[in-house]
Amino acid sequence: MPINNAQILLVEDNKALAETVGTFLENEGFTLDYAVDGLTALHLGTVNRYDALILDVGLPGMEGFEICRRLRQDAGITTPILMLTARDQLQDKLTGFAQGADDYLIKPFDLPELSVRLQAMIRRERGELEHRELKVADLTLDLKTLEVSRSGQRLRLTPTGLKILRILMRESPKVVYRESLERELWGDEPPDSDTLRSHLYQLRKAIDKPFDRQLMYTQQGIGFRLAEDPGQPG
Repeated sequence: MPINNAQILLVEDNKALAETVGTFLENEGFTLDYAVDGLTALHLGTVNRYDALILDVGLPGMEGFEICRRLRQDAGITTPILMLTARDQLQDKLTGFAQGADDYLIKPFDLPELSVRLQAMIRRERGELEHRELKVADLTLDLKTLEVSRSGQRLRLTPTGLKILRILMRESPKVVYRESLERELWGDEPPDSDTLRSHLYQLRKAIDKPFDRQLMYTQQGIGFRLAEDPGQPG
């Protein structure tokens, strides 16, 4: 299943390259924010939540290596970072990794390779590469077949319900903020709130109503989570 609406921060001062990369990734299903200088990148990377950062090394205001270091050491940001550079020296690569980069791509590069590397980083961060299934209590989602079952009983979900369940199970027992859920489902243009409420009602009806134990909880005014009991930390 491709990653849709993953939020990416693209930091690149070459306008033509940024437009080319941005258009390609948006067509691949990603949503993007942009920064053209180091200070803007540091600010956006600190205050916003992204699924991955694409960070050019040579930037006005602050070099990419320094941005990476500050995000990791000062802000405690664990978001996957892929660095772009025209430098192909081993020492530059080692410097990038030492400052906290997760991957490194040398210009010029093929756009499909960039997309594949981004998806791999995001899935690795989410733990999806290590597990073939997600499990919360007796609820199971097979990531290869997308089959859902609870207590051995196969459940039938709508496509949107399946996407919501996958997100909630992936983050369990943490709370998934309503805004984050809407963005991952629909990007920057979510439908009205009644649409999400309807999908959540149908999902709860499928995974909770037929069973004795509740797994899906609403954090009023905040978001939603799946957990074995309401007392688990969110």
